[in-house]
Amino acid sequence: MTHNFKNKLGQGGFGFVYKGKLQSGRIVAVKMLVMSKANGQDFINEVATIGRIHHVNVVRLVGFCIQRSKWALVYDFMPNGSLDKFVFLDQGNNIPLNWERLYKIALGVGRGIEYLHQGCDMQILHFDIKPHNILLDEDFTPKVSDFGLAKLYSTNDSIVSITAARGTLGYIAPELFYKNIGGVSFKADVYSFGMLLLEMVGKRKNVNAFAEHSSQIYFPSWIYNRYDQEEDMKMGDATEDEKRYVRKMVIVALWCIQMKPINRPSMSKALEMLEGEVELLEMPPKPTLYSEEMLVEDHMSNPIEAPISLCNSLGTITLDGR
Repeated sequence: MTHNFKNKLGQGGFGFVYKGKLQSGRIVAVKMLVMSKANGQDFINEVATIGRIHHVNVVRLVGFCIQRSKWALVYDFMPNGSLDKFVFLDQGNNIPLNWERLYKIALGVGRGIEYLHQGCDMQILHFDIKPHNILLDEDFTPKVSDFGLAKLYSTNDSIVSITAARGTLGYIAPELFYKNIGGVSFKADVYSFGMLLLEMVGKRKNVNAFAEHSSQIYFPSWIYNRYDQEEDMKMGDATEDEKRYVRKMVIVALWCIQMKPINRPSMSKALEMLEGEVELLEMPPKPTLYSEEMLVEDHMSNPIEAPISLCNSLGTITLDGR
């Protein structure tokens, strides 16, 4: 179906993605897993998770192939690729999307995550929400993808057990590292969604390992300061409606990335805020990096190396943990 892997679409830590065509004429994306790098459990997770769900904002798994060491997942093809190409314009794809389009994408991603959390017979926690894992179809409808790190839980579980921090640095919720601020729950995906929103608005990654000033490194504080002082982002000739879209995205994002899970909204509440009137939204407390008190308290109760500088890598990880 891939004509001997002729047309490569991209690659990740797992292997390569190729464009393919089924006998029916349907265009697909074929994700080949390099089994030396991939975990068989990741493959099973992905098939078990999205093989059972259908939602307009979740990528559709068409099927899978296994032939000895070659493992492949087959999805619907997304002609506009992943969201990161349209957010991080320094990556060579200088095609900015207008603010209304970005706002609609944010709503679609939120609806996809809400469906995973509440719309299935099982609660699905994704654990790797980031622009690279949001795919865009021909109409720029966003699809949540890459369920290799996802976990399924009973819908009755408000706090879930997890033995390792999982996700991509810069998007991982702090409770996956620091147990004293709260248990791991669906609020971990809410945190990642908040960071994704900030990147969509700021058109840059939320962590910058080469920044000279701490305000540059911790992007949320910089955005918060601008909005708290009622300075809009540099939006050129944006209309009033577009400025309202962006302000809503910023305020909701800042609520979603609150340090303690209990202070973050559910995805349903975050969507309600995004869809509502901006005048009804309150600015949350200013987001901060991990407080020294929290680090000391956590270190004393669980002496372990600091989890790594969150600013120094954006690779997907699964760390041995608590």
